[in-house]
Amino acid sequence: MSKIISVANQKGGVGKTTTIINLTTALAMSGYKTLVVDIDPQSNTTSGFGMKSESMSNTIYELLIGKKPARDCIEKTDIEKLFMIRSTINLVGIEIEIVGMNKREFILMQRLEEIRNDFDFIFIDCPPSLSLITLNALVASDSVLIPVQCEYYALEGLTLLLNTIKMIKNKLKPSLEIEGYLLTMFDSRLRLSNQVAAEMSRFFHDKVFNTRIMRNVKISESPSFGKPVVIYDPFSVGAKNYTELAHEFLKNNGKEIIHKFDNILTYEPPNFEIVNKPVPENNINEIK
Repeated sequence: MSKIISVANQKGGVGKTTTIINLTTALAMSGYKTLVVDIDPQSNTTSGFGMKSESMSNTIYELLIGKKPARDCIEKTDIEKLFMIRSTINLVGIEIEIVGMNKREFILMQRLEEIRNDFDFIFIDCPPSLSLITLNALVASDSVLIPVQCEYYALEGLTLLLNTIKMIKNKLKPSLEIEGYLLTMFDSRLRLSNQVAAEMSRFFHDKVFNTRIMRNVKISESPSFGKPVVIYDPFSVGAKNYTELAHEFLKNNGKEIIHKFDNILTYEPPNFEIVNKPVPENNINEIK
């Protein structure tokens, strides 16, 4: 049976979308059939894979309202073994439409049940809020992966999320577990980053991933090309971090690492055609 993991944190800008894009890509490249479900109305995960989010056809919106079955909404990405259910801006008003439905907290779980065993892993990208959509994602999941930006407010904001997870375990999904806490935007030169890492380890012990996602410009650049950083620049620090995270994730779940890359310097990049899309001049200036 596959495992369903939500990537959640009610605080925005902590690296949820970046993590789900690159972790799932690395898992697919390691030989595991993986599905990404984008339930964030911002649709950043959808665009991060170079897919359009304007169309209403076969998206998570139609899946949630029951207009389309899950299998009709699954699309292939350009990455072998990686599939996706796209989001759309129309998802903004979905809560008004499902609030009156029977067992509204279990809608996504019921919709994914028919395809659950078609994949090794199913990852759900949640919006940066503790809304009914996020509640559906958590109830549908076996575990929650929580990215934590290495700053004070991100650490302080964990309390509300953990209280929500506790409530879900008590009333809706007793089997829900914490997959792990992932430190993102880590800079070893900064005292604050090291302090946050120390506090996380002190409170959450082995639930904190050993892998830390370092600040890396390639991670910031890759979305403008519609590609995960592990494909955009396989030799970058960001790609190395997410490859290591995929290996640690598989190890924690008792899975074999089919394609292991011990050293990023000897890593053979995947055979993908990288097309340099034109970047608007103002974006180029920002990158510089």
